[in-house]
Amino acid sequence: MPGETMARASAVVTAKGVTPKNGKVPTYGLFIGGEWVKSSSKEVLESRSPIDGSLLARFPQGTQGDVDKAVKAAKEALPDWMRTPAPRRAQILLQAARVFKERKKELGLLVATEMGKILPEAEGDVQEAIDIFEYIFGEGRRMFGETMPSELPKKHLMTMRVPLGVVGLITPWNFPIAIPAWKSSAALMAGNTLVLKPAEQTTLCAAKFVECLHEAGVPPGVVNMVSGIGEVAGDALVTHPDVRGISFTGGVETGKIVYQRAAARLAACGLELGGKNPMIVMDDANLDLALEGLMFGAFGTSGQRCTATSRLILHEGVYDEFLGRVLERVRKLRVGDPREPKTDVGPVNSREQYEKILSYIEIGKREGAKVLAGGRAVTKPPFDKGYFLEPTVFEAKHGMRITKEEIFGPVLSVIRIKSYEEAVRVANDVIYGLSSSIYTRDVNRALQAMHDLQAGITYINAPTIGAEVGVPFGGVKATGNKTREAGPHALEEFSDWKTVVIDYSDRLQKAQIDTEKLVG
Repeated sequence: MPGETMARASAVVTAKGVTPKNGKVPTYGLFIGGEWVKSSSKEVLESRSPIDGSLLARFPQGTQGDVDKAVKAAKEALPDWMRTPAPRRAQILLQAARVFKERKKELGLLVATEMGKILPEAEGDVQEAIDIFEYIFGEGRRMFGETMPSELPKKHLMTMRVPLGVVGLITPWNFPIAIPAWKSSAALMAGNTLVLKPAEQTTLCAAKFVECLHEAGVPPGVVNMVSGIGEVAGDALVTHPDVRGISFTGGVETGKIVYQRAAARLAACGLELGGKNPMIVMDDANLDLALEGLMFGAFGTSGQRCTATSRLILHEGVYDEFLGRVLERVRKLRVGDPREPKTDVGPVNSREQYEKILSYIEIGKREGAKVLAGGRAVTKPPFDKGYFLEPTVFEAKHGMRITKEEIFGPVLSVIRIKSYEEAVRVANDVIYGLSSSIYTRDVNRALQAMHDLQAGITYINAPTIGAEVGVPFGGVKATGNKTREAGPHALEEFSDWKTVVIDYSDRLQKAQIDTEKLVG
């Protein structure tokens, strides 16, 4: 790969996060062709912790020229990688799982420091990478095609999977290890090479992610990373003529732009977008179980999951009792440094998120929703340099903006309903359809909800979060475009079907024409 190798300062991950060696903040280049190289850009992207604003690392703001270099490296590596037998590719990906397992503690601490989720969830982020690479290993021997009878004699029909080619992965900040792993594992298993454009807020996690893949034995050029902002590096990747597939996770409006720009050149495009996920609690529910599920679903990761429980749809028969128990628990949640074991809720990820969430809290108040808990920023030292918010509960009416728009923070709207039918109507009356949940002891009602709730995922007596790698992940309506990640369908996003026809009759046979002669 042409380009000057980029020397960079190293850093140590300690109990308090990322500590520069020799007092120098790590400075990275772009990961292209198996090495860190200099960017053509003079613009710098800084990775800062949402805990206290400390500078963790510097990266270049990649340019279109940088994306060109990364795509060229991926394109050059493509022939050898796609000809590598799938079981051999699988062995490399299994080794990646081992590398992530060895570095789980270190990477988890980095996720907590750079992204802001509490340490158990941060290590869970890394565990998802381990799980998906172990899972995809099995697909190396299960990339089945089909055979089927021909309408003509001495003719064999079969199908086989083939890679798209070079693919671009654009990933968000809220799962900075897991989501790149979900996408890259399937893309690589299918025989593609890739260029990763990670979220600006968690670029250091992405850098460590690609280093782990390189350490596992992924050949140079097969995985590349260009840091930068979406409007420049992301757009250059989406519009690049040699990138045959784009996989994007993020907001709906940005997703629409990505979809349109990829479609303009007929590139494949997979989208996983937002959610406004309901949890229905019926009057016959196990309230102890529902309470535990709600606390995890609504306030885990500070509500910064696309599957977060953002609406509690609560039956009037248990409304007062259950809401009282919710508020008692919410007021006991400990906001603080996510690396401390006693912390329940860490910071939100960035100033942009912080201000957006606070603006939605004000919108809720103006609409007449009642703040039952929280509703304020946490600004007293030592929290004054970070982005900390009180876990917030609104008593709201369906149709308010806070009940229909994705806030992506520790904000829960509680909506009273009188019946199962009303609960389903309220649950479905949003543009999203990612995850849904119902708590009930009525088996008939639970089975009915499986059909009635408009979502890609429905949980019975469990919260809206907690996706496992063995089942498809994705949603309906504005949540995406039928893309499903993980599970047995993971390869669909990153592969094409090819039909192979073998005629061993030693004569020209004409389908749909010669068939009548056989019948006659």
